[in-house]
Amino acid sequence: MDTTPADGPLGGIRVIDLTNVIMGPFATHIMADLGADVIKIESEEGDSFRTYRPNRHEGMAGGFLHLNRNKRSVMLDLKQASGMEALRKLIATADVFVHSLRPKAIDKLGLGYQAVRAIRPDIIYCGAYGFSEKGPYRDKAAYDDIIQAGSGLAALHMVARGEPAFMPTVLCDKLSGQAIAYSVMAALFQRERGGGGQAIEVPMFETTAEFAYIEHLLGFAFEPSLGNPGYSRVVSPRRKPFRTGDGYMCILPYSDRNWRDFFDFVGRPELKSDVRFFPLVERAAHLETLYEIIEAEAPKHSTADWLSFCDDVSIPCMPVLGLADLPDDEHMKAVGMFSRAEHPSEGAYKSIRAPVSFSSAPFKLRRHAPRLGEHTAEILAEIGMDAVKAASVSSKSK
Repeated sequence: MDTTPADGPLGGIRVIDLTNVIMGPFATHIMADLGADVIKIESEEGDSFRTYRPNRHEGMAGGFLHLNRNKRSVMLDLKQASGMEALRKLIATADVFVHSLRPKAIDKLGLGYQAVRAIRPDIIYCGAYGFSEKGPYRDKAAYDDIIQAGSGLAALHMVARGEPAFMPTVLCDKLSGQAIAYSVMAALFQRERGGGGQAIEVPMFETTAEFAYIEHLLGFAFEPSLGNPGYSRVVSPRRKPFRTGDGYMCILPYSDRNWRDFFDFVGRPELKSDVRFFPLVERAAHLETLYEIIEAEAPKHSTADWLSFCDDVSIPCMPVLGLADLPDDEHMKAVGMFSRAEHPSEGAYKSIRAPVSFSSAPFKLRRHAPRLGEHTAEILAEIGMDAVKAASVSSKSK
């Protein structure tokens, strides 16, 4: 094994990763950071996420460096018998098999659950799809935008913006990647307790829909319905960062005391006895008015003044920071979120540590993100494939 329990909670677990771009690789990124030996299976074209620009060398994009650290890359041509033989031998050594091909495609490849289980009976097998294979959308192509449109997320912007919109992040891919990771780990735990291997299905559509409903279900939960789904505070057009005297920030008074302190600070103490705003149940019915008040008062003070006041009286607040600002943020510096790393071929780059900390297994950057096929010979040697077979696995294997 490439890892041990000293490398993290998943040390000693081997994962075969037949995924690309973001959803699957984010899942295996989590597992790799937790100590698993993640073997990334790539074709001669490689994971398309490698190709994003700008970069220093083709095939080694900045995002790829982060998402695929602590993994090994083996280049296999699964259309060749030797490539498939190598993969089957790898599966025999693995604990987990994760793929993101549609059901028909994975079955055509000969790597459905029953076929993989025949190689390794106690395998944890995870198929990550756009839509569950049990429904009529099973064969639809799925990307993050498609799932945002279909899951209800895009429609949530209707109240706030008057038209549906996509969130400017691949939320569904990353959300589903986390679902893959926790599902695989739960299955490994069940296997450890004698439950054996099993197949897991993680569909983006259903995963995102359940996620969206959590705070928006409300009266729609009941039969018959007591109202349409939608949490009014969250979909309010006035829920936004507020312009201050010199920037933008989130100012979020929440408790009764928060609001009374706020009204004093802005010079409107008479509002402390306004029955529209106390207690919480009354405030919830008049949120639009409260948002209007904050919007009107926020520009009268600088961001620094707001931060000083809010932090002093424990009103939740935060300035709006851009992604480029975060490495210099005092908290991020204090917790060591960013560091400088040296990639053997790509040179200096920002390394972002895993956000979750384990007292018995601190985060380790065990391996930099692999070049395409970097570990092909090493991994094939581990499964006993000789030099002739290794050379025929892929014409570009190193």
